[in-house]
Amino acid sequence: MPSLKVCLSPNLINLFELKGNTVVVVDILRATSCITTALGCGIKSIKPVSNLEECLALSNEGYITAGERNGKKVDGFDLGNSPFGFMDEKLQGKKIAFTTTNGTQAINLSERADLVIAGSFLNIAAIKDFLYNQASHVTIVCAGWKGMINLEDTLFAGALADELSNDFNVDEDATLASIYLFRKAQNNLFKFLQNSSHFNRLSKLNIVDDIKYCLKFNEFEVVPVLKNSELVLLES
Repeated sequence: MPSLKVCLSPNLINLFELKGNTVVVVDILRATSCITTALGCGIKSIKPVSNLEECLALSNEGYITAGERNGKKVDGFDLGNSPFGFMDEKLQGKKIAFTTTNGTQAINLSERADLVIAGSFLNIAAIKDFLYNQASHVTIVCAGWKGMINLEDTLFAGALADELSNDFNVDEDATLASIYLFRKAQNNLFKFLQNSSHFNRLSKLNIVDDIKYCLKFNEFEVVPVLKNSELVLLES
């Protein structure tokens, strides 16, 4: 039976053997929710970039730039990190260069895995079905906040692990803790997160609608897969 493990912070990623694993990177608020939305709405690809300068330079290669630091859109970029910005029909078929405080960093740190996919509540059923059918070892990497653990990514890890626990070997405490936390919160994720650090950080930026959207389940049946350093739909 394949194993399922949860890495609660990118700062812990070197403790995990990613070779032979499918890694699910999650940044609920908001990078992987944006990636899911973008590909679900017809954007061709998302290139995760770690630094601002490299991301901005990709505009010269035809990429639309999307950038966020500390929850705020970066000056000079076309888009920020709101999933609603990626729904514009004018972006269909376009390529996005994307850099965020946490999520894109976690994706790039996971590249040594056999396969990297982006997960969110918005596509959790599609992710679950894909992992079940693939039946490889799985590591869920939570993007967290600047190396620290956060609640929203841990809740997603728990939700996904709970769905897969009958078919994967779950035997380490981070995974169990994530499952227990999700079971406690599942009836009202929004309310459960109201005292969390990133909820409060984004609330101060007046983007509560983004939070509510990112906590919706199964808005899209897409699996974003990292291929040649870009996230594309699985079918591609």
